[in-house]
Amino acid sequence: MWVQRVIELTGWEPLGFSVDWAAIEGELGVPLPADYKELYEAFGGGVFSDSVYFLARDEGDSFDFLTQWRVSLSVDQDSTLGDVSAVDPCAIYAPGGKGLLEWGATEWADEYCWLIDAERPGDHPVLARSDGGAWHRYDMSTSEFLYRVLADPAFQPFGIAQYDLGTRFKPGSGRPL
Repeated sequence: MWVQRVIELTGWEPLGFSVDWAAIEGELGVPLPADYKELYEAFGGGVFSDSVYFLARDEGDSFDFLTQWRVSLSVDQDSTLGDVSAVDPCAIYAPGGKGLLEWGATEWADEYCWLIDAERPGDHPVLARSDGGAWHRYDMSTSEFLYRVLADPAFQPFGIAQYDLGTRFKPGSGRPL
């Protein structure tokens, strides 16, 4: 339902990517939310409303979900950088553990993640924060959160509808605009 609302809101024609979910989820060690997979297959990676970055599939690295996760995990686990995580007080999700897995962000330094716990597969609360501030937890689907960010001016502090930025989607670097 929420995926369809995002598609209708943006006027997007779903791309229908074929995705090897077994390989992706095998690398992560956990299943991803079903509605995220639908968004991924329909949109690929790119930008909503010229400001909301959606990580999924991208021929380049900018919006590629797995590439971004691998880089974040590598940095988070680099002991030469100290004990502080970029997502403090949490950590970046590592297979078999508990942590944050980013699926979106904004040009204003908002971050959108799932709190993943390998011992609770299928549980994907959305955690979001603005510019390194406190994390806000949302017990809703990825697509509902994204829809509310794009369309609900009262969805604060993350809604962008009040800025009248439109609701178009621009695919990532690997596809024609």
